[in-house]
Amino acid sequence: MDAAALSETIALGETLTVEFKPGGIDRDDLAAAVVCLANSDGGRLLLGVSDDGEVVGIDPDKRDYADRHRLAAVIANRTEPAILTGVEMVALGGQTVAVIEVPSTDAVHATSKGRYLRRTIDVNGEPQCLPMAPHEVLARASGAIDHSRRAVDGLSADDLDGGELARMRGLARQGGDDALASLSDADLVRALNLMEPSGRLTIGALLLFGTTAAITRYLPGYEVGFQELAGTEIKSNEISRAPLLRAMEQLVDRVEARNPEEDVEVGLFRVALPRYAKLTIRELVANALVHRDYTELGPTLVQVDGGVLAISNPGGFPRGVTIDNLLTTMPRPRNPAIADAFKRSGLVDRIGRGINRVFEHQLSLGRPAPDYTASNSRSVVARVRSGPADAELAGYIAQSRRSGHELGLEDLITLHEVRAERRITTERAAELFQVDHASARATLNSLVERGLLESRGERKARTYHMAAALYRQLGEPAQYVRTKGFDEIQQREMIHTFVERHGSISRREASELCQLSPAQAGRLLRRLRDDGVLAMVGERRGARYLLPTSHLAQSEKRATAR
Repeated sequence: MDAAALSETIALGETLTVEFKPGGIDRDDLAAAVVCLANSDGGRLLLGVSDDGEVVGIDPDKRDYADRHRLAAVIANRTEPAILTGVEMVALGGQTVAVIEVPSTDAVHATSKGRYLRRTIDVNGEPQCLPMAPHEVLARASGAIDHSRRAVDGLSADDLDGGELARMRGLARQGGDDALASLSDADLVRALNLMEPSGRLTIGALLLFGTTAAITRYLPGYEVGFQELAGTEIKSNEISRAPLLRAMEQLVDRVEARNPEEDVEVGLFRVALPRYAKLTIRELVANALVHRDYTELGPTLVQVDGGVLAISNPGGFPRGVTIDNLLTTMPRPRNPAIADAFKRSGLVDRIGRGINRVFEHQLSLGRPAPDYTASNSRSVVARVRSGPADAELAGYIAQSRRSGHELGLEDLITLHEVRAERRITTERAAELFQVDHASARATLNSLVERGLLESRGERKARTYHMAAALYRQLGEPAQYVRTKGFDEIQQREMIHTFVERHGSISRREASELCQLSPAQAGRLLRRLRDDGVLAMVGERRGARYLLPTSHLAQSEKRATAR
């Protein structure tokens, strides 16, 4: 990191992953700040910067802080297990700032004096460090240690429900791992790694096959709930401690009973468009049950409120998973033993790409994709809004599949975006696909080659919109003309507003304003001049465009001066 990058980081202020500390901080407080970051997502500690962003530098009396190797050793010696940081000294404004890179690890760290801390955001949106409660320490440890494989003292085979074990065998026989279908109760539990070599049963065995009485006794914090709401009125409210396979079946059935369909005609066929795809319901319910934090209190809750399905569970995303990488990160189950049991039962996607398939199925129905923005560090909330459905787009997608032209997830995301916004840029596509710009650009160009999109502009100014042929297939040929014409109308208004406020505009400024290439911007400005909207002064690259009244005033002023 150089001085310019450091200045930019400081200007952005403290965040979940950036912490400021003055250069004379006590060694124990320094260790606490590092532990706080390490027990979250890692980050960067700037030693020598006050809370308000003033660069105060490292205290000269703290000789250990002035040497990057000794500073790293101080941190390692005061953290358990030792946190190995990277330290860089950066000169800024006549002061020295120590930039301490704190890694994100699978371990749970504490200071050498036994302080467990984590970084979070308070109600005002400001970052803060809080003590970790015992269950939070255990929850973080479960990222490296499967909590569902922990033995439960006192749990015995008598606490397991034979009907639930039979349910597992039946599921395995119907579409899962049929090798499980013929196993005895004890062998089935062993095959799912839910029994220790000593014979002790685990939390996973309790959750999957335990009787309600046993779950209540050994895991009272676990509940599942279903609610049907009508605004502020609760029409149905069911809370239970059913074992997971039974809970899954009951919750899915409750939602399916409240999942009406509408139809769209595609040629000679009728395509059903339910509010929520069956796969969407199953995968989201399974995800909530499989990935919830079983050290936290509270129910896994499924709510239906009009046209919104909301599924929530205690505990934030598993480590390494965020809203911004849901579609691209490797699967990271919080409870691997339970996740494996659900896969082998056939209830969920076996390759761990269930969320991607949920997005695909909802978009294929012409419905919005799931929304996770209500999630936070304490819970994951998936909201699926039912529509209204884009029946024309859904019909086109169904027809494409019937003819053997499969549309991938990124294709579907793109089509929905250009339907809603009329156009898409590479930057926006990268954000939606959760990939880098090069990959997003390749997808968009592929859609151009396949005749689904057309592009306008060059390089960074390039935008993409739906092709004329696709608008015709959707029964909206006039929309193509409106989309093509919309750009120039909007660009003319933007340029006119710019000139009104700033007096004039150059070709370069018009290019940046309208996201056009310089050549395109020049042609647009000349059309505005020819139409009498603008007047041009100067020549070639030095030309500027202003309102005709301003041009007339300048000409009169020059004539008076002569």
